[in-house]
Amino acid sequence: MIRRPPRSTQGVSSAASDVYKRQMDETKAIAALGALAQTSRLRVFRLLVERADHMVPAGEIACLLGVPHNTLSVHLAVLTRSGLLQSKREGRSIRYGLKVDGIQNLLRYLVDDCCGGHPELCGSLTKFAERSEAHRLTMDTRLPSA
Repeated sequence: MIRRPPRSTQGVSSAASDVYKRQMDETKAIAALGALAQTSRLRVFRLLVERADHMVPAGEIACLLGVPHNTLSVHLAVLTRSGLLQSKREGRSIRYGLKVDGIQNLLRYLVDDCCGGHPELCGSLTKFAERSEAHRLTMDTRLPSA
């Protein structure tokens, strides 16, 4: 039998609330990593990383990667639902781009407890997180929110 966490943390002890929040983080992290664990989706993600500050039309992505449009549509939906991409409709076209805060949340989750809670020991990971935050602030002014 699968045990599900309570839908609301109201009236739940602080420790139980923390466990619930962590499970939600795990669920989101698993969804994001699962979305990337497929060749075509990983290729789409990497293409959009290369074009970080541009929203790319779905048709252009399909042509560049040689993926049929209907197949690509499914992959883009999975990546968008996982919180790694965002989309914007322009007429009959849909453009896709990175959802920077979703990517940062995943990376933070993965390295949150790095070095036993002493991030200063992690050196390059800490510097990466700082650069990533600065980049996010820049990207927030360029990309429309989804």
